[in-house]
Amino acid sequence: MVNLRADTRESIAKLTLMDDIFMNKVFENDTERTALLLRIILNNDKIKVIKAVTQQKLKNLSGHDLQLDILAQEENGRLFNVEVQNHSSGAAARRARYHLSLLDAHSLPKGEVYQKLPDNYVIFITQYDVLKGGLPIYHINRRIEENNAAFADGSHIIYVNNKIKDNTPLGRLMHDFNCSNPNDMYYPELAEKARYFKETEKGLTNMGDVFEKFVAKREKEAAEATAREKKIEFAKGLLADGMSIEFTVRHSKLSEAEVRELASKLTA
Repeated sequence: MVNLRADTRESIAKLTLMDDIFMNKVFENDTERTALLLRIILNNDKIKVIKAVTQQKLKNLSGHDLQLDILAQEENGRLFNVEVQNHSSGAAARRARYHLSLLDAHSLPKGEVYQKLPDNYVIFITQYDVLKGGLPIYHINRRIEENNAAFADGSHIIYVNNKIKDNTPLGRLMHDFNCSNPNDMYYPELAEKARYFKETEKGLTNMGDVFEKFVAKREKEAAEATAREKKIEFAKGLLADGMSIEFTVRHSKLSEAEVRELASKLTA
């Protein structure tokens, strides 16, 4: 028997593909299921995935790094970044733009001509209808305003509305993304992998380890956030009592920039 705490078992049983940690395991290094996902969303049965990784980090030497839920690649070099977002703020338009910009930056080797830049896709599967059009899917491609002609730069952003679970291939896929019970899923390929992590000894051990590390990380983050809030309140009190910036930095353990920002707000 798998030695897991009862509450961990219960939590794993409730996980769905809309939960990052479960989706990451189901699609991790799985080219077949990732291809199934992309074929349904893009309505293209010819998609062939040669590489599929989860939690891939894209470095930006001069700015913000990204950690992608799924990064898939076709033989022709096309990249697909699939993100599950349960909060509307996580699927903001400018975030989609940034994801696509880093995909592009990592797609063109040094010295290559721009024509070698492949078509790249950023796909957000959103718990809510972020774009508020009542549609199951939104394709965002650039167009020339003056004549409405396509500007074929190869960039593609797609939003999939998880709220719509109708009797279409995409609707059934969105249904499956919300299923905690593999027996309720339409697609047997997804049900099989979900069942592996929820019901088999090896899969449960793997998923349990991931889940408990995830919970420990979130508990640590919460504790750090609480400690930081206490530092901020302490610093505010010192500043309100007329203490200097230097004194407040020294005793609150905040940075000088942070203390100066607090001081400017108190005097505004």
